[in-house]
Amino acid sequence: MQRAPATMEEQLILKAIGEDCPWENLPKRLQSTLNSKEEWHRRVIEHCIKKRLHWNTCFARKVCKEGEYYEEMMRYLRRNLALFPYHLAEYVCRVMRVSSFKYYCDMLFEVMKNEQPYDSIPNFSAADALRLTGIGRNEFIDIMNKCRSKKIMWKLNKSIAKELLPVEPVEFVIEPWWGVCLVNFTLEEFKKLSEDEMSMIDKICKEEANSFILFDPEIIKGLHRRGLVYFDVPVYPDDRFKVSRLEGFVSNREQLYEDPIEELLYAVFVVSSENSTVAELATTLQADISQLQAAASFACRLGWAVKLIDPASILQESNAPGSPKSLLSDEEDGSHSTMGSVDGIALQPGDALWTENSSPAADYSRVAFVVDANITSYLMMGSVSPGLKSHAVTLYEAGKLGDASIADLCKDLMTLEGTKFEGELQEFANHAFSLRCILECLTSGGVVADDRENIGSISTSNEEVSNKEADYCYGDNSGADKPESNTEDYEQLIVQEATGSSDERSDKTNNSYSKDSNLDPASVDEKPVSLEGKKMKKPRKYRVDILRCESLAALAPATLDRLFHRDYDIIMSMIPLPHSSVLPGSKGPIHFGPPSHSSMTPWMKLVLYSALSSGPLSVVLMKGQCLRLLPAPLAGCEKALIWSWDGCTIGGLGGKFEGNLVKGSILLHCLNSLLKYSAVLVQPLSRNDLDDGGKVVTLDVPLPLKNSDGSMAYIGEELGLCGEESSKLNTLLYDISNKINLWTIGYVRLLRLFKERESDNFSVDNSDKYEWVILSAEFGIPLFSPKLCSSICKRVVSSKLLQTDLSNEHHEAMQDLRSRLREVCLEYQSTGSTARLLYQKEQPEKNSSRPLMTYASGRWNPLADPSSPISGALSDNQRLKLANRQRCRTEVLSFDGNILRSYSLSPIYEVGNRAIEENGKGETEDVDSKEVILPGVNLLFDGSELRPFEIGACLQARQPVSLIAEASAASAAFALKQKVVN
Repeated sequence: MQRAPATMEEQLILKAIGEDCPWENLPKRLQSTLNSKEEWHRRVIEHCIKKRLHWNTCFARKVCKEGEYYEEMMRYLRRNLALFPYHLAEYVCRVMRVSSFKYYCDMLFEVMKNEQPYDSIPNFSAADALRLTGIGRNEFIDIMNKCRSKKIMWKLNKSIAKELLPVEPVEFVIEPWWGVCLVNFTLEEFKKLSEDEMSMIDKICKEEANSFILFDPEIIKGLHRRGLVYFDVPVYPDDRFKVSRLEGFVSNREQLYEDPIEELLYAVFVVSSENSTVAELATTLQADISQLQAAASFACRLGWAVKLIDPASILQESNAPGSPKSLLSDEEDGSHSTMGSVDGIALQPGDALWTENSSPAADYSRVAFVVDANITSYLMMGSVSPGLKSHAVTLYEAGKLGDASIADLCKDLMTLEGTKFEGELQEFANHAFSLRCILECLTSGGVVADDRENIGSISTSNEEVSNKEADYCYGDNSGADKPESNTEDYEQLIVQEATGSSDERSDKTNNSYSKDSNLDPASVDEKPVSLEGKKMKKPRKYRVDILRCESLAALAPATLDRLFHRDYDIIMSMIPLPHSSVLPGSKGPIHFGPPSHSSMTPWMKLVLYSALSSGPLSVVLMKGQCLRLLPAPLAGCEKALIWSWDGCTIGGLGGKFEGNLVKGSILLHCLNSLLKYSAVLVQPLSRNDLDDGGKVVTLDVPLPLKNSDGSMAYIGEELGLCGEESSKLNTLLYDISNKINLWTIGYVRLLRLFKERESDNFSVDNSDKYEWVILSAEFGIPLFSPKLCSSICKRVVSSKLLQTDLSNEHHEAMQDLRSRLREVCLEYQSTGSTARLLYQKEQPEKNSSRPLMTYASGRWNPLADPSSPISGALSDNQRLKLANRQRCRTEVLSFDGNILRSYSLSPIYEVGNRAIEENGKGETEDVDSKEVILPGVNLLFDGSELRPFEIGACLQARQPVSLIAEASAASAAFALKQKVVN
């Protein structure tokens, strides 16, 4: 594990070693620190050993002998149970005669002798030892039980364990392109060689190429078992390889020592691509290419990566029609049969053909589906399917599941159909069904062929997923086996359309599937891509990789940007993403997910409410306040929805992205508990807003709201609502789509609220008692809800989102959201224009009117300042009274302990506010920070407008709100500095 130099002396020592500086030329400061020349030489050797450097290319060659250097290195590696140094095999194996098998047997014996647990062996070392010795966790425990059964003999003689270890390596896969290398024989070993072995050794010495395929495999394996040959796995800068499943990976502890090759392996797993050479990967990672070659070589040695062989070196006519672009190996199904032969040379299962002239990127769009570590834990729970565990280990440890594994993953997820789950396993089932649904939707390109089922209506609720798992998934069972078959059928459909069958298409109004129609879904829903003359545009095909967001966050930001730009056209995120996740910037690929980190906070709700001039009554409370009583909109509420600003959880509150519903009787206690750690958004609800069970009523509407041709989708009918409800919903969604562009994937959550009316105007019509308002908008794929995920997939298909040019409109929509979020954050943060105006940090003019006076509320005097009372603390119909109040351009809402009032600011303050806003706009930058921006003022959204909210009378000891804002801003800045230092 690498660590940064802690002191200036350490930095100077590393710089001197890098410059091969002898003792005599060291600065006096370092000489006094090191005390002696021997200490300096020891530091040099120690540094080179930790970096696993070749003796003849590092500074150590000037301070010690070659044999001493490698002997000290092997002692260091054995002491730390480190990985065998395969890149140094030319000396370690050939000269020192230390084979990897013998090394790992000695390592296992040392662990057993010291009675250490199997978990003490680092994961990569344990995996390599398992490959060579066949000793895994169960075998290790079995040997230790046999040793302990000897009782006193085991305590006196630990060598009993060595007798139970294997004496020769087990059979393992040897790829045909691996190199065969000889060790330095002793005279006795040479005399014991047979004639066949002698001729084989002569051939190895004479041949310029030493590939395993050129020799008799049985003789070579026999020589290897006796330690007379070792295998080299060459990786060159222009080689390409792909990462497969991590079969045989051992999930032990990570290494606690420094090993640049091991640490580079995790990054290689994430950023590797069959379209990129090793040299290009080194550029992406900004890593030393020799270390990257060693890491890639080790991954190939353990079968976790497959080298792509260029057929141009084998075939004479590599560009002939029909030549394969990439014949994927069968490492996924474990078959070891020969794939075929080219000019008499057999291709083994670890090989894959590649042609540089026909890159897969030319025919496919690449999609990265970003998930969190919880998905891997859910897949690990699927013990009914052994394949799911392998996928889960690969995704967790490697951080990536490549497109070659997606079909197998869908097959394994399909085995869960018909299985009933209870309790916590139901959450696993929900994620499993949703994952298969979105993967099949993406791999199909968002189109449906005539041999596929309807996506179908889903009658099962989120909590009762039982026998209709197939309905949640996109298409029928054949989709996992042949993820690209639908695109071929779709091409045939386009050809039929071009020959005159287009008139037979029936155009349904809502662009959704008609359950009563006998026509195939593709002919009803999927209009062919526009034809210019006689040229036809092929449907887009997609390849999907699954990436783990924690692995992405471990990469350097520049490396991550290069990865996204190089390998992917679309990034899609699950819902919810952790706040620590890394998001592609505005200049990156298309991102069907949160446009910025601010959109993952309640700021997004405020932006939506302000843009639509509609939403539930909401109160924003600053971090650090302590309330002695609830202000008017919150006092007397039946229940309330609350969110913490940064997702922190205190006593089970604040962590849920859908909000916590708490009773009004304990709301004050809950708010004071959360306000110590985070700002809070509160939405009070009356008894009439809740259903009979005391819960809120919500409706999730899938995005996008519009189709690719700009027409509005009739989503109310797709969701199965009755005629009147569907009409009202479609009207609301039409208004939303006109005011804010949501051309992306996700869903909008609507909240049902009771329509408050004056008593004399109360209508007895039950159908008009409630109204729908927007509650939130989430971007990405909600894997927690199969029903909602299926609805989103249906919208993707019916809108033809994945078959249209997304870049311009999606970029404009996301830029608009980023701009709105940035403006709201800048205005209402602790250093924003509103905070500076309210706390009078900047006076509009030197000779301004009298300063605002302090009264019961803490700032305004209702006797001197113009105000209009709105409601009392426990008044009914708070929303209605707030909505019907007399408004002005610039106002502040204030609660003095009894009455909620509206104060209009004088014109001079309006001018000052506009000046501050204009100055703030010039400071904006298109940079998204992970740091959560907290509100610097209390705010109240009254149902149509967002206004500052003064609640000084509600605070304990009448705390100065400006002081609280300054403290909140200072604590946030201090936390940021601490993260930078660490």
